[in-house]
Amino acid sequence: MARPIVGIIGNSYLINDDYPAHAGGTMNSQAVSEVAGALPLLIPADPRYLSVDELLDTCDGFLFTGGRPNVHPEEYGEPETEAHGAFDRARDAITLPLIRACVGRGQPFLGICRGFQEVNVAMGGSLHPEIRDLPGRMNHRMPPDGTLEEKFELRHMVHFTEGGVFHRLMGAEKVLTNTLHGQGVKTPGPRVVIDGWAEDATPEALYVRDAPGFTLAVQWHPEWNAANDPVSRPLFEAFGRAVHAWAAGGREDRLRSA
Repeated sequence: MARPIVGIIGNSYLINDDYPAHAGGTMNSQAVSEVAGALPLLIPADPRYLSVDELLDTCDGFLFTGGRPNVHPEEYGEPETEAHGAFDRARDAITLPLIRACVGRGQPFLGICRGFQEVNVAMGGSLHPEIRDLPGRMNHRMPPDGTLEEKFELRHMVHFTEGGVFHRLMGAEKVLTNTLHGQGVKTPGPRVVIDGWAEDATPEALYVRDAPGFTLAVQWHPEWNAANDPVSRPLFEAFGRAVHAWAAGGREDRLRSA
């Protein structure tokens, strides 16, 4: 039987400063394929080439990945400043309505880093442009130097709500994670439940209240070493179960209508 399809949201890049490309980290595809048990499909997140409806009909679930550009503050009603960094308005135009559509349909998604922030913005929340500038907060950004292993090194604890969704999923009330982000959740959307926090109170895990499907998102990068990490693996396995369930239901509907 064919594997369910997970659309992996790609990012826009310039190769050699002049060749435009859509790309996604290999570790995202590896986690989706090897741990979630799904077929990874890279999505060029640009409304010039595809629509939200086409994506919903093509994919069984979605991975909203990290990325250097940030969600434009206009999407949450704030003016653009230098602190907000670079943007990708084409990705905003796809991911934000796609998240809202998935929430409404019960179609599963997993948000990572920028994807975590996108879920909050899509559901009516706002973001801090730079976490490290807030009183009492640590620097959550990726180390500027070192090997890939050093950049993705586990660096701080995340504490979950006792008895909450992430506590039950992980089988632990606190876990050790990496951290590679500059922005973070400022005000949660009305239906956004913050279910995990870093030691400095930065939101790190969320889901959408009363959503009919899988809506988990995390601020760290669980795609790194996903097959072996005791925090990453259960997250991608749970996502995989949700995607397989959605695909099975969709196939049954198509068979009934054939």
